[in-house]
Amino acid sequence: MTQALQNTARTGAPFAFDNSYARLPQQFFTRQAPAQAAEPWLIKLNEPLAEELGLDTEALRRDGAAIFSGNLVPEGADPLAMAYAGHQFGSFVPLLGDGRAILLGEVVDHNGQRRDIQLKGAGQTAYSRRGDGRAALGPVLREYIVSEAMYSLGVPATRALAAVSTGQPVYREDILPGAVFTRVAASHIRVGTFQFFTARGDTDSVRALADYVIDRHYPELKDRDNPYLALYEAVCERQAALIAKWLHIGFIHGVMNTDNMTISGETIDFGPCAFMDAYDPRTVFSSIDQGGRYSYANQPGIGQWNLARLGETLLPLFDADAEKSVELANTVIQQYGERFQIHWLRGMREKIGLATVEDGDLDLIQSLLAVMQASQADFTLAFRRLCDCAGPGDGEALFLSTFREPDGVREWLARWRDRLTRDEGRTAADRRMAMRAVNPAFIPRNHRIEQAINAAVEDADFSIFEALLSVLAKPYDDQPGFAAYMEPPKPEERVLQTFCGT
Repeated sequence: MTQALQNTARTGAPFAFDNSYARLPQQFFTRQAPAQAAEPWLIKLNEPLAEELGLDTEALRRDGAAIFSGNLVPEGADPLAMAYAGHQFGSFVPLLGDGRAILLGEVVDHNGQRRDIQLKGAGQTAYSRRGDGRAALGPVLREYIVSEAMYSLGVPATRALAAVSTGQPVYREDILPGAVFTRVAASHIRVGTFQFFTARGDTDSVRALADYVIDRHYPELKDRDNPYLALYEAVCERQAALIAKWLHIGFIHGVMNTDNMTISGETIDFGPCAFMDAYDPRTVFSSIDQGGRYSYANQPGIGQWNLARLGETLLPLFDADAEKSVELANTVIQQYGERFQIHWLRGMREKIGLATVEDGDLDLIQSLLAVMQASQADFTLAFRRLCDCAGPGDGEALFLSTFREPDGVREWLARWRDRLTRDEGRTAADRRMAMRAVNPAFIPRNHRIEQAINAAVEDADFSIFEALLSVLAKPYDDQPGFAAYMEPPKPEERVLQTFCGT
């Protein structure tokens, strides 16, 4: 144990830690104590998640500000910063690592799943380079809101356990209040973690990491003839399904670097992410994505590009023959596109209420998207209002009002209703209910997130943050008292750019 860790105060045992990553060889991480916060106070504790993780919620209510700020390291924790590399906007950086994140340790939840507990913004690490390792309040609240919204929307994602104010400033372009975010993940292993060892020619560590990943995330693959190739196939499959889900809800990650793609298949790092309002596949929000590399429509292809980089790291494990390894990897990565299309089309069929399959369904879906783009229809609202065209009552007028030019969508509605006559096996009411279960009424709209952040940063008012969390916990339910949260932004409320927390 380092001297810094020995000097860090410790508290009781609200966590039953079992830290498997910390038992890997030293080159996988650097042990690192969190920095001290001046006057921490607990903004939010996710008590349902804490209970799911088997944590002592009473102890966390009492000591949460100290624990989640990094001032008190819980008994059994083994704090460390993970080493990884990554392609950032297509350029390879051989050393990145956790520059402002510290993995406290791992717990096994009530479902028997191993979960990481990580502090984000708890001070400098060995990988911080010139950064301060701190986080500002705004990005912490954004990540809390969006990660919990993704969970409620049914999209695999890291979770928010807590947000803490540090009581001290951080210095960006402006002086901002500091905060620490506590993130929960199936693990924080990334494509970039494999790249870190490949860049150093350390095949033994690549193998050790692959074995660890199989044990932790894909134990069913252990007995396969080629478990490493099966691992690659499984990761590609999970990412294809994940990115399809992003597109189904209009989500734009904003910074799909290889160090932001998890091996577990969870969405991670909600920095300059955003949800699309008016449908346009070219939409970009991230202020650092000047060329549109990570636009809404580019996400499936970028996923494939990132996974190809993962395949390169695993080549020595696939086969002793280098040419055979490349051939095996190419087969898997080519199948990714087909798998993505299957997931995307299945989800889009569900969004327009189809339970059966016809050859013309893809054209029907693309025609709707084309009309939405031409009429600048709100992506979320248009699909939600389409639900009411599928069941009892007359929802057509409200659906048409979503479009600036309704004539084109009237023609589409006629085609859709003709298709529904051949989609047998459900009543109209059942179809409407099924569509409402996949077309959310509420998403974390960018302007609402900004309102919550501004109120908290400028006035220490967290009421909008709390209200937004409450609404987004039930995104598929009608919530008449919060109907305004369904609406897209007024022109003066539109958020055109989002920013990385660093």
